[in-house]
Formats: sequence, structure tokens, C-alpha cells
Amino acid sequence: MKKDFGVLKNGEKAELYLLTNGNGVEIAVSNYGASWVSACIPGKDGAKRDVLLGYDTAAGYEAGGESIGAVVGRSANRIGGAEFTLNGKTYHLCRNQGDNNLHSGPDFFHKRLWKVLEEDDSHVVFALESPDGDQGFPGAMSICVTYTLNSENEVRISYRAESLEDTICNMTNHAYFNLNGHDSGDILSHEVWVDADTYTRTDCDSIPTGEIVPVEGTPMDFRERKPVGRDIDMDYEALIFGKGYDHNWVVNGAGYRKAAELAAAESGITMEVYTDRPGVQIYAGNFLNNEQGKQGAVYQKRDGICFETQGFPDAVHHENFPSPVLKKGEVWETATAYKFIFP
Repeated sequence: MKKDFGVLKNGEKAELYLLTNGNGVEIAVSNYGASWVSACIPGKDGAKRDVLLGYDTAAGYEAGGESIGAVVGRSANRIGGAEFTLNGKTYHLCRNQGDNNLHSGPDFFHKRLWKVLEEDDSHVVFALESPDGDQGFPGAMSICVTYTLNSENEVRISYRAESLEDTICNMTNHAYFNLNGHDSGDILSHEVWVDADTYTRTDCDSIPTGEIVPVEGTPMDFRERKPVGRDIDMDYEALIFGKGYDHNWVVNGAGYRKAAELAAAESGITMEVYTDRPGVQIYAGNFLNNEQGKQGAVYQKRDGICFETQGFPDAVHHENFPSPVLKKGEVWETATAYKFIFP
């Protein structure tokens, strides 16, 4: 079902697309930014909770500065020095976080109106044409992002991209989850499990050093499920630099597999994360601050947590990281699913 989602500053109208299954799960996505807007999940009390932070209208997403619900591209996360060299040529990006580039901004993919190729009650296909030189990256790129809600209560996000020249490609989704409800306060009591023996170390600007560090014996170890808040403020370099959890974990194994899990005792809802990507950035909302959200909610520090499946940050500068280069004529395809389990 399609609904009006408001008018943008330039006068364009945005739409909201509602997806449902037979188990009481309802999600909404918008052609503005190909954004994931809501996820209404039954809790143990039988009442549905919207477990996604977000805004009431497209205007909220247009004004918002925290990438809430966003499809992030061409390259998610950070590129050190806001430049890279590819095929002997150096490309300069916008320095929108100190001297570095974050999420390819500020001309973000999630601040654009996407075309709708298909839509029904179970899936929507969004498309975007990114011209050569867009955001500073080479090569005209054609992109499709598909949201599918299935009978297994999985929200599957599939990405497909092709470029007319060699370029960088590393897209993700930046949804913030709070399984007790988007307006229920912080997520510090939520429990997290991550299938990762290592993470990528960063400097004080959150730029990877190239080191891959074991989680063993550190507060970065989520191989046994534990509350987000248990170790988040420990005196540990990574947590000091990130102001809490905001790091890339190296997911064990390869191919499409379970990477992480989030659980909330209050609602009884659990979310499993599946992906074929090599890493997952877990960001505990450390910089949320008076963000005016939907239904009158005001999001504060650590009111939501993100599981951004991805290639490693700044991989273009580290030969030991999986390459982020999409070759001319090749097809980049990847998928991530968020599976909700409830009483």
C-alpha cells in the first residue's frame, strides 16, 4: 500500500510504502532516500511496537542529520583524508567529518528521491542513477535497492550496482533499532551477540589503522551475549575514541551467514542479522542528541543501535582489507536480512 509522505523543500512529493505479512509484522519504507521508516513488531504483551527510530514525514528525513533509516552510498562509513587513488588517479571527496569523508556526504544518497521500479504488499524496488563524478567518485553507477518482508519475519535488503568505470562501492543501511519501542529510552539493557573474533582498530578520528585486533579479553568481545551497557564506558582505547561502541567487527566465516543478534527482555523481541558482507559496524547511538523523531519522541544518546553490514571502513587505503573496488562491467550484489523473533 502506498501513502503520501509529504513534500520536500523543492516541491517534490515523497511516498511511503507499507509492507505486511500474515504474522502481524508491518514495515514502511520511503522513496525519499530509499529509507527504512518503521518496523512494527508484536511484543510479549501482544501490543505492536515500532522498533525503528525515525521521523513522521519526508521533511523530517530531509532535515535530519543522523542518517536514520538511511541507505548509505556510494561508500558507507569513513574514508581517511577524504581522498583515494584508483588506477593511478587521485579522487578528492568532501571533508565532512574533520579531514575525512563520512558516508560519502554531504550530497548523500539518502537525501535524494529514488525511482520506484516495483511495489506490492511484500516488496519494493528502488532505483537511483548516480552520474560520473557524483560525490567525487568516478563512473556513472546504476543502483537498485530492494526491501522484502517475508513470512519468516525477515526484512531483507538487497543491493545491486553496476558502474561504467572502475569505482568504489560499499553500501549499507543505517537503521537505528530499539526493540522496546523507538520512544522507550536507551538501549543499554539490550543484549548483543556478534560472531566475530576480531575488529578493525581505528585512530582517534575513527579511521582504521589497518590492524585487525582480537576481541579476546576486551570489552569488544560479544561472542557471548551481553548487555550493551555492561562495558560501553570502560577505560579502553577503542571505546574512548568512539565515545562508546562505533566500530567494525570482522564477521567470522564467508558467504551468507548469521552475523549478530539483538534481544530486549522487556518486549521479548529478538532480532537476528544475516549478511554476506565481511564486516558489521555496530553503532550504539553515541552522538544522538535532542533529535526530534516521530510521534513526538526526542532521541537522545544511546536511544538506538545500528548494525551496518559493510565492507571494512577505509578499505581503499588498506591492502589487507577486502577490496571496495567495483570494476567496470561487473555487478555488485549483496544482501542483508533483519529477522524478528517474538512470542
